[in-house]
Amino acid sequence: MKTLAKVVASALLLTAATGCSRNNIEAVNLANEGDKERGADVDTAISKYEQATQLDPSNYRILWKLATAYQKKEAWDKVATTCAKAESLAPTHADYFFLHGYALEQEAIKGPTNWSEAKGPLEQAAKLDPNMGDAYFDLGEVMLHLDDEHAALENYTKAIEATPDKLAFYGPLADLYIRLGFYDQADQVLAAAAPYKKDGDIAVFNVDSLQGEIKEIRGDISGAIASYEAARNACGQCNEKGEQIAYFNLGAAYARANPPRKSESIQQLTKFNKTVCKGAAAKSFEDECTQTQDIVRQMGGTL
Repeated sequence: MKTLAKVVASALLLTAATGCSRNNIEAVNLANEGDKERGADVDTAISKYEQATQLDPSNYRILWKLATAYQKKEAWDKVATTCAKAESLAPTHADYFFLHGYALEQEAIKGPTNWSEAKGPLEQAAKLDPNMGDAYFDLGEVMLHLDDEHAALENYTKAIEATPDKLAFYGPLADLYIRLGFYDQADQVLAAAAPYKKDGDIAVFNVDSLQGEIKEIRGDISGAIASYEAARNACGQCNEKGEQIAYFNLGAAYARANPPRKSESIQQLTKFNKTVCKGAAAKSFEDECTQTQDIVRQMGGTL
């Protein structure tokens, strides 16, 4: 009887193991089907991945596929919860912690998630992979929103040290130095960015705009005009959110030239007025819109 009991127990264990293995295979097959769908139909891909994770909840690679599919849908709450599950299974994967923190950042922008919630996952991502510049950069963004400028400066700097060829990292660091009144440091950051400027990289717009701002602060109007013109050229039609400020910067600088470049100033400020001050963005640029009216009036023009 004891021998028979052992045989039965072994059979039950084998059946359970076989069932588990079958689930694992089916989960992988479903995930592969999801991979084929995600380019054209992300909802179907998500459905496949979700079914796969139910069959094999311990497969962190499938959880990662699901998290990145949710990211494509900008379903940030689901990205965060899915990454948290993947982290518990693969605690050494920096990417999981980074995407988790990034998702919490996106939630914090709209609320009610607090910016502080993103701090932990991003810190862990940077700890696991000190070469992950994105983790340091986003941590800098978080610390800036938490009013810790010193930590923001520190993490922006680490981001550049980790990934020096990523031009987008330089602008926010220089901008923060400018706002804190450290113009020499901002100038040094922008000078360090120069070798990485490439045609088509929208970060060039930010770098050139900030260079123009520093020159204008220091009274170098001709230098500011040159930088602002470069920024305007970098953004092309300057239709993206925030880029329209190029028209204001350049128009105001033309007005300050010696002698004032009146027609060019009015032309640029008219563009700014039409694209920003007459639209939904006007509230965000109240001061600039008021200054636009004053400058155009001083130049003898009308809007």
